[in-house]
Amino acid sequence: MIKCSHLRGFQAGVQKLKADLLEIATENQTLNETLGSLSDAVVGLTHSQLESLCPEAVHGAISTLNQISGWAKSQVIILSAKYLAHEKVLSFYNVSQMGVLLAGVGTQAFHAMDRRDLVQLLRSAISLHVSDLSPAQQHGVLSKVMEAGDTASGIVEIQGAFFKEVSLFDLWREPGFNSTVLKEKELRRSQALFLFELLSKTTRRPEELLSAGQLVKGVMCSHIEAMSVDSFLAHFQYFENNFSLLSPYQINCLAWKYWEVSRSSMPPFLLATLPARYLASVPASQCVPFLISLGKSQLDSLVLDSHKKNSVLKKVQQCLNDSVADEYTVDILGNLLCHLPAAVIHRGVSPRAWATALHSLRDCLDLSPQQKVAVRLRLLEQHGLPQNWTAETTKDLGPFLVLFSGDELSSVATKFPDILQQTASRMAGTLPPKEFLQAVFESVRNSSEQSPTSDRSPGCHGVSAPSSNDIIKLAEANACWAPEGLLCLGEDAFLRSVELLGAVRSFSPAQLRTLKEKAVQVWDTPSYWREYHLVSLGRIVLALTESELEQLDLSSIDTVASLSQQTEWTPGQAKSILQGFLEDSGYSVQDLKSFHLVGLGATLCAMNITEISLIKISEFRVVVARIGTLLCSTHVLAEFKRKAEVVFGGPTEWSSSVLQELGTIAAGLSKEELRMLDKDLMPYFQPSAIRCLPDEIFKELSAEQIAFLGPENAAAVTPAQRRQLSMLQLQSLQQALDGAKTRSWLDAPLSASPTRTPASLSPPGAWVSQGLGLGCPLLVLMPRLVW
Repeated sequence: MIKCSHLRGFQAGVQKLKADLLEIATENQTLNETLGSLSDAVVGLTHSQLESLCPEAVHGAISTLNQISGWAKSQVIILSAKYLAHEKVLSFYNVSQMGVLLAGVGTQAFHAMDRRDLVQLLRSAISLHVSDLSPAQQHGVLSKVMEAGDTASGIVEIQGAFFKEVSLFDLWREPGFNSTVLKEKELRRSQALFLFELLSKTTRRPEELLSAGQLVKGVMCSHIEAMSVDSFLAHFQYFENNFSLLSPYQINCLAWKYWEVSRSSMPPFLLATLPARYLASVPASQCVPFLISLGKSQLDSLVLDSHKKNSVLKKVQQCLNDSVADEYTVDILGNLLCHLPAAVIHRGVSPRAWATALHSLRDCLDLSPQQKVAVRLRLLEQHGLPQNWTAETTKDLGPFLVLFSGDELSSVATKFPDILQQTASRMAGTLPPKEFLQAVFESVRNSSEQSPTSDRSPGCHGVSAPSSNDIIKLAEANACWAPEGLLCLGEDAFLRSVELLGAVRSFSPAQLRTLKEKAVQVWDTPSYWREYHLVSLGRIVLALTESELEQLDLSSIDTVASLSQQTEWTPGQAKSILQGFLEDSGYSVQDLKSFHLVGLGATLCAMNITEISLIKISEFRVVVARIGTLLCSTHVLAEFKRKAEVVFGGPTEWSSSVLQELGTIAAGLSKEELRMLDKDLMPYFQPSAIRCLPDEIFKELSAEQIAFLGPENAAAVTPAQRRQLSMLQLQSLQQALDGAKTRSWLDAPLSASPTRTPASLSPPGAWVSQGLGLGCPLLVLMPRLVW
């Protein structure tokens, strides 16, 4: 079993071997006796087996259990409860022994710990596992660490990603920051905006703050514009090194600044963020640096507007002359390969370059339907029909099997079922096409050993039902089982695979209802279910009716938090969960703590206006950013906005950091409030807030406000919102999408012909050829001196 823990092979086969060894190892000894020597095969234990363990056995084996990866969350909950039942009191010492099992400690238990123990926990090695805690658990820790008015020491102790949970309000209360303290902390954009502004006022050279870790997220366009030429060029590397942290708006500001001060040395990829006409300034001699620079970036996050992206790709094609000649060109293209038009993929990639290009195309996650067809045609031309492929060819083309039809895949499913199943197992996190899933399903069913009749449910004679081994092999392809097959699933198979079934995203409502019925058969009615049952069910809980939700024991905020992770609840179901928690826990709305609000998650959207008004401001203000991620109805967001005004003042008093912190809550603004917002705040709406603004309210924005939205927020405007806009507003929206400069004197390049429209102006790189000659240096200076 120890050797088995090092096996690296097809996951289903390895798990089957471990399960067999586990059964042998526990034949003549009890689990309590062997627990510490079962290696990582112990993750194959069912809920009932884990429940049968005595606390002393778990305590004795903790040094092994706390290092094993692969535990399901439901197993962690059971083992943590067993371990803590032996320990009685939650202290730093016993929590520090838990390792990966820390995530099973309840939110309320964390909050009940001594503050000094929690601070010690955050300083110790066990703090590495804090990132595994749910948001509710993290806020249970955070609220205790930050209490007693000692905000300063609490903020210093909170490191890494956990710092992102600190509220903007708490940062307001702590004026004594320095950039050194922030270097090891991850920041939300709202935190970074506030902290950069705060520290730049007390720093002689604000640009030096760029080296302070994620503080670069908070740089505003005004900061970039205020930098001297020498300072900007000297510090640009800090922006470049942290490019993934920058927003599209910040990148656009950097591009304009570079264009203004040193266009000859400007990183070519930045041109893609400027209006499309600026691409004309890339001469043929600069095509290679342009492609290399652009190929190292992520085009989808750099250019958000589809029309603008097409202009960029036209320039790429122009540089390539519509062909990819060799492996060297493939290397130059980098990530751009994923964006090549279908025609170039099909006919423009030379045979010499194809093998290298195909290897790179494996990493392209979002190929268009046309691109997929082009790749498939090339593969058919090269290798012939799948029915004639060898095992080696099939294995080599594994990631591209999803491009083929069901008929084409049927021969692969028959000849090489293992290869097809292994390919499917590597696609965790993606949603393959139905035809591919059906082929995987057929390959497993054809090679499956039927589960024993004794393990079948009554009345299931002749019905094809999965075994636990089938379910492991199928993964997302479990969605191909008929509901009656799922209902005939054996009890043991259900218990061993419920977590996997709960993770399938393609199940229909009918399949989810069937699996819920199976859970009732195995575990009795929902009134008997515990937290770990609900956690293991995953998406299956969505099939619970409102009356069944009312039967659940929802006294624990951790149970509610596990339910609120699902985002497809109906309003009636969400209301049942909310009311169930309030009734079972004995809390009233005004009693709710910050960690309760976080744990309730999307079910907060089921609150009425009266209930929202009862939430304590002292608790609300520390979880504003979390509530700002919810997609609630407009009237609910409007009520949360009224609460936010108590914390941050009226909308006319909001800063960029406040607007960013509010998230979707800002979509609760009225027409009058929206019109009063300063245009310079527009880029600091979160895109989710723009999408949540009702169409009739969004249209109240002035053309100037819309022009200042920035590329990311402009791309978030919905078709319904767009239809409400006037011609002038639509022009402003296109300006924002294009990345046009929002300062009028820099909005368009200078031209020798003042009567020409902005759309027809040539980029400054073409001025010399238009006869401006030696006047260029003077014209560049004119905006600052005269205009």
